[in-house]
Amino acid sequence: QVFNSKTAELLSHHQVEIKQEFPREGWVEQDPKEILQSVYECIEKTCEKLGQLNIDISNIKAIGVSNQRETTVVWDKLTGEPLYNAVVWLDLRTQSTVENLSKRIPGNNNFVKSKTGLPLSTYFSAVKLRWLLDNVRKVQRAVEEDRALFGTIDSWLIWSLTGGANGGVHCTDVTNASRTMLFNIHSLEWDKELCDVVYCHLCFQCLGDQSAALVGQMCFQDGQAKNTYGTGCFLLCNTGRKCVFSEHGLLTTVAYKLGRDKPVYYALEGSVAIAGAVIRWLRDNLGIIKTSEEIEKLAKEVGTSYGCYFVPAFSGLYAPYWEPSARGIICGLTQFTNKCHIAFAALEAVCFQTREILDAMNRDCGIPLSHLQVDGGMTNNKILMQLQADILYIPVGHPRCPKQLPWELPWQQGLQKELAFGVSNPRIYQHMLNNLFKYLTIYS
Repeated sequence: QVFNSKTAELLSHHQVEIKQEFPREGWVEQDPKEILQSVYECIEKTCEKLGQLNIDISNIKAIGVSNQRETTVVWDKLTGEPLYNAVVWLDLRTQSTVENLSKRIPGNNNFVKSKTGLPLSTYFSAVKLRWLLDNVRKVQRAVEEDRALFGTIDSWLIWSLTGGANGGVHCTDVTNASRTMLFNIHSLEWDKELCDVVYCHLCFQCLGDQSAALVGQMCFQDGQAKNTYGTGCFLLCNTGRKCVFSEHGLLTTVAYKLGRDKPVYYALEGSVAIAGAVIRWLRDNLGIIKTSEEIEKLAKEVGTSYGCYFVPAFSGLYAPYWEPSARGIICGLTQFTNKCHIAFAALEAVCFQTREILDAMNRDCGIPLSHLQVDGGMTNNKILMQLQADILYIPVGHPRCPKQLPWELPWQQGLQKELAFGVSNPRIYQHMLNNLFKYLTIYS
């Protein structure tokens, strides 16, 4: 996406869907070279579109990277070749690795959480790296010969785009580092004790996607929150410069640090593994729909799940349960149930999971959220957004550009035009009108 920095006008954009591979049950991988190639393609196509608009690409002054945070890549610094597929954030193969590490870590989960804000879980990069070190001979050999570089997707992309094997910059930022389970969120340094436990002696030096969304939604004040609906679902609440530890199953994470000499801000986060991925599953595995957009049409035909409930625990359950052994279920089926009801139940499932996260966040913060900012591709689905407002019983609003990122903001104006979904209750709906932003398109 290319924006006018003064007006926030979207000038051009391009997107490419990345393939996911499932070599075994619970394993999720992506090809790092395909990810890199998709970036090249997006850059090329976007620049072509700018040329058609008579916009000189030399006017582009800054580039930002917003990425999957925990997805792990190890590559050869001499050849630039990945040594294994990227192990995706929702991959479950590392459950035995987690169990083994828990026996070696003093104080187990509390030791890790007190330093990183994270539970010991398959979700984070350190255990994926440990699995690669234990199971992939090419990675082991590269480490022995000092050829291996490790990073999250931002590191892989930046290294490749800045020269790769010919002097590429190997770096990351605090938001991505805070999701590796190797980074001390208090000192903002790699934690030697954690690296020793994981036996990680690799050298690794952008803004993670969810932190980017928090900044993109201008949630700069304590208590401001946003929810992103992508492959998974991620609700972050700014807790300011105070590192708040959850008592209700949420994560403590670095929200942002906007400059080397600027202070760090923290957030509470509720992570849901499966949101948009359930739509892809209905499309690719069951064939209920041919395109992801069809889900809204099917749900609209019935307007109810008719007692059908869907728990899409394909990769276990993340917050607030952290139960990796959980599995998905569809229940409440009758002879009357058809694909439209299942489609509606799938959308409800996303909303119910968000409700659980919001309830946990309200208990941790002590002050209930009065409205929720949302973004991500799924927010184009109006039925989903109205369902979400009704289930949360608070207004839901999103930018007209659903994939809002921090460098896409109208910084000078400090105000965004929004689409808003009010709760289906006139009194609450009027309250939303009085308190939300000035420029709204309302769906009642």
